[in-house]
Amino acid sequence: MAGWTGTGGRSLRPAGAGTVLVLRLLFLGLLLLLWGLASATVPRGLIPSPATTAQAAARLWAEGRLQTAIGQSLLTYGTGLGAAVLVGIPLGALMGMVRLFGRTLDIFVFALAATPRVAFIPLIIVLLGLGTEAKAMIVFLGAVMPIVLNTYAGVLARDGELIEMARSTGASAARIQLHIVLPGALPFLVVGLRLGATIGLINTVVAELYTAVTGLGGLLALYGNTFRMADYFVIVLALAAIGVIVTESLRLLEGRLSRWRLPDRP
Repeated sequence: MAGWTGTGGRSLRPAGAGTVLVLRLLFLGLLLLLWGLASATVPRGLIPSPATTAQAAARLWAEGRLQTAIGQSLLTYGTGLGAAVLVGIPLGALMGMVRLFGRTLDIFVFALAATPRVAFIPLIIVLLGLGTEAKAMIVFLGAVMPIVLNTYAGVLARDGELIEMARSTGASAARIQLHIVLPGALPFLVVGLRLGATIGLINTVVAELYTAVTGLGGLLALYGNTFRMADYFVIVLALAAIGVIVTESLRLLEGRLSRWRLPDRP
């Protein structure tokens, strides 16, 4: 979300993209400074310096370990998240459009959403083994619930006045759902996708730790257990970078798809 600027009693205006970029770079510089100070303060080897971490990243990339692990994790992450999107959006939309169906299922969806995903891991391993299918299922279970629930909430929050106007012009129920209800649920849907993408990334690491130890999660366990902290920090930063790229991509998508929306009523 863009920042806001304003003084006195004047209305606040959104800050420009250039201002936000400069502030983010300044904050990044502050984080790097604090990181460097922490590495110089704590016992040697506990927190690597930014320079040492950069050297470790270059070495892991030259050895091929980093890109191989990223590829393995992205395959698991993309498969699970993609399945969550394909299942979660239609299911949440249907629950909101057909109220009896939604009221029947919502209690079970909420119960599943409140259940820790790690509770399903032993069962998933028994049923699917230790391969990509099991990892993708763990990611799916983590990502699908926010998508279902936010899509459901977005459809329920439809604009009743706008729907009545459409009905008065003779619009069919299918046309109203397609052109009014679903576009109106878009902000909720994108929030669900962001949450699902974040939880899915976390579950990717969990899946790689509990099943066959591969990908970024496997390297995270290996370097953490052997106290190779520079290499460990590289993996943590790689996971953070993936999360930023995914969430910012969804934010750009939200901005493009939301241009149709009317301004808020006074």
